[in-house]
Amino acid sequence: MSRVWTIARRELRSYFDQPTAYVLVVAFLGLSLFLGFRSMYASNIASLRPMFDLLPILFAVFVPAATMRSLAEERRSKTLEWLMAQPVTEGEVVLGKFLGDWLFVLAALAGTLPTAVGVLLVSDADPGIMTAQYIGAALLAAQFTALGLWASAITRNQITAFIVGSIVSFTLFLIGLPIVHIGLPPAVSGALARLSVLGHFDNVARGVIDLRDVIYFLSTTALFLMLAVGALSEHRLSGMQAELRRMRVGQLVVAALVIVVNLLGAHIRGRLDLTRDRIYTLAEGTREVLGELDDLVQIKLYASAELPPEIQLQLRDVRDLLRDMANASNGNLLVSELNPDEDDEIAGEAQAYGVYPIEFNVLRDDEFQVRRGYYGLVVLYADEQEVMPVIRRTDDLEFRLTSAIYRMTDESRPVVAFLRNFGAKQPSDIPPLREGLGERYELTSVDLAGDSGQVITPDSVRVLVVAGPTQRLDSLAVERVRDYVDAGGAALLLLEASQLDPQSPTAFPVRSGLEPLIEERGVGFPGNMVLDLASSERISLGRRGFFNVIAPYPLWPIALPASDHPIVSGLNSVTFAWATSLDVQDTTVVTPLWRTTEAGAVQSPMDPIFPDRDWASAFDEEDLGVRILAVAVTPPEDDHRGRLVVVGDASFVEDQYVQANPTNMVFLANAIDWLAQDEALIRIRSKVRTPPSLVFGSELSKQLLKWGNLVGVPLLFVLVGIVRVTGRRRRAEARWKEVIA
Repeated sequence: MSRVWTIARRELRSYFDQPTAYVLVVAFLGLSLFLGFRSMYASNIASLRPMFDLLPILFAVFVPAATMRSLAEERRSKTLEWLMAQPVTEGEVVLGKFLGDWLFVLAALAGTLPTAVGVLLVSDADPGIMTAQYIGAALLAAQFTALGLWASAITRNQITAFIVGSIVSFTLFLIGLPIVHIGLPPAVSGALARLSVLGHFDNVARGVIDLRDVIYFLSTTALFLMLAVGALSEHRLSGMQAELRRMRVGQLVVAALVIVVNLLGAHIRGRLDLTRDRIYTLAEGTREVLGELDDLVQIKLYASAELPPEIQLQLRDVRDLLRDMANASNGNLLVSELNPDEDDEIAGEAQAYGVYPIEFNVLRDDEFQVRRGYYGLVVLYADEQEVMPVIRRTDDLEFRLTSAIYRMTDESRPVVAFLRNFGAKQPSDIPPLREGLGERYELTSVDLAGDSGQVITPDSVRVLVVAGPTQRLDSLAVERVRDYVDAGGAALLLLEASQLDPQSPTAFPVRSGLEPLIEERGVGFPGNMVLDLASSERISLGRRGFFNVIAPYPLWPIALPASDHPIVSGLNSVTFAWATSLDVQDTTVVTPLWRTTEAGAVQSPMDPIFPDRDWASAFDEEDLGVRILAVAVTPPEDDHRGRLVVVGDASFVEDQYVQANPTNMVFLANAIDWLAQDEALIRIRSKVRTPPSLVFGSELSKQLLKWGNLVGVPLLFVLVGIVRVTGRRRRAEARWKEVIA
């Protein structure tokens, strides 16, 4: 092994003694960091995923360019014969070269680490996902380095080695693209997808180290190293045809085994979820629901064998999830996978449940043809059923399945009542809420106004929702709300402090009449309008000449979690609109839920709200600070009053804001579940897989992160290269003097 490390050190040292290596590193870092920052800043997300999505393409050029000289140059300069004359084997030479080349590629990749550290310092980005991304990048670098080394071993021309290495690297990437699969039989396209680097690297880059992906990278790396060893051995075995033939047969057998192992990789089990909230692992809420099953529940997955490759990759996640759920159910969840294409009786059963084949296009005989296939599932319990005719997405599949099982096996259906009249929003005004909670709760409306108003109790209504009344509640309605909460009822109060004037870009103040009620619970309602100069949604300012101008709108703040309360645990952000701040007056019972950044400010509802206002100059430094936008009130154990959730905004439940930030609806559903004291599903629903917002405390920190990495890191490599290359002659003379002495 010492000989391997000697060769590796020599190989690595040779890189840093050549100016070409520094040119490659600077080009790689400049391109990857520029494209990465461009995507991060444009989308305002705290994630390195944009940079890692480009990594297979960049590595397909950079790694063959770095490795092309490793063995090809040794052949051309006749030093390979001298090296092989030493007491080393072909395997030791290849392994030493590989380690040296791989360490050089990892050194270049390490130039992106300051970016990762910077993003972690200025945001709530997930370090576990970044760790998995760098592990995946190291595995990808190993595969492409072995591939480039093999390309360098089969020729004495560096340019030829680079071309061969790049072509094979790009091929491994391209065979995973859907467009390449058009016109191919499903079995062939599915096999290509499993042999491509794309699906395996993307899976690791999301934060999961799957044994199937690790086996893919390690096996293909070993295969290319074996081929490189064979290429070096051919010269020695050129006069021994029998040995040469046996070596080539052995290479074919190993290559076939590698292909078979990766094609059958779907049956390999083992996964390490590195995400902070273990979002790709069954939530405790799921395990709790499944562990408490006392009767059999069935899940039937109907999936055709000939589905498009992009669905086949998704199907792998579905199978993993169903297997994990079955294992957590103590045998009370029966999962079966059926192929309706193989049996007309199974096809009839699927269609009877409402699962019909989906249509997709394939290219056959130079024309597009329509193919059909099944991809849906059914949850069955007693006489009830939940049907998903098509599995369109998997990020919320765990919640949908667990929620369906929970609803079927729980006979209770608590009432969630919305205040009627006074301009308040009704369940029909929030369609996503009815879709998400309508099956577990009975959503209704109550009229509390006047002498004819209803009297509600905690026994008749589990949660009362007051959603943005634009008119002041009369005294009887306020009294009924107060009596309900005092008796132990839970209430969700979405209170607006301003209402927009439809005739002009201004707002005027409104009051609900519930302000004294929440002040008694330790929550002040100043009635201002909150803005955030550092974290807000972007809106269109209209066309300016030839371009449509997009700019931040501080009055639509993107709020951040203010605590680890169950309602917001695992959530990244919520978008509010023209919200008011809340003052926490009693910290013993009031827990902040959402807050602005330190660049938060307030203004009067009567102040200008037009988007192209010069917001930065409108506020002084002393006006800025953290503002609280939502709170939860939990009475002490000896206080029999009910729970409250107070939000200084009701617009966030409207479609345009939910579409901009789906977490808005997750927050609303979590709040209702917490108020109903039904928290099992909160921990599942809160497994949000969208990255947090990229928020900077100042413009200076934003520019420092960007230009410090875009310019500073490549410049550091340039300076090291100048010192190293210019000192090469001095170091060589020093070594000769030591030898002579």
